[in-house]
Amino acid sequence: MAAKKMKDEEKVRYSDKELAEFKKIIQDKIEEAEVDLKHFQGQLDHSDENSDTESAGTSNMMEDGGESMNREKIAALAHRQRKFIMQLQAALVRIENKTYGVCRETGKLISKERLKIVPHTTLSIEAKNAQSKGD
Repeated sequence: MAAKKMKDEEKVRYSDKELAEFKKIIQDKIEEAEVDLKHFQGQLDHSDENSDTESAGTSNMMEDGGESMNREKIAALAHRQRKFIMQLQAALVRIENKTYGVCRETGKLISKERLKIVPHTTLSIEAKNAQSKGD
């Protein structure tokens, strides 16, 4: 096992086969994220329809405030999904450039385990922890 760990540390990039595996993971994540985004957008569209059909006299201010807060939460979730999709798409570009999985701080390979959990990351655990300590 020590020899394998040493070999991974010496590598400067992941192989084309490994990059293809990561590409599949990322494409699957993009598909899931797009489904979630459509769901959020549908909820926002639906709340627009409801607010248009209700007359101003039948709604009380508390309901309007609650609906407004709910709409803001859904809009924030939709924004987060869009950002996540953009980060995943940027990861696909790094795969095409064969720079995927290389930490932007240390220049070393990010562990496969981390990339499988957070496929859009550009930082190794060590760099992320160092960044957190600096905050």
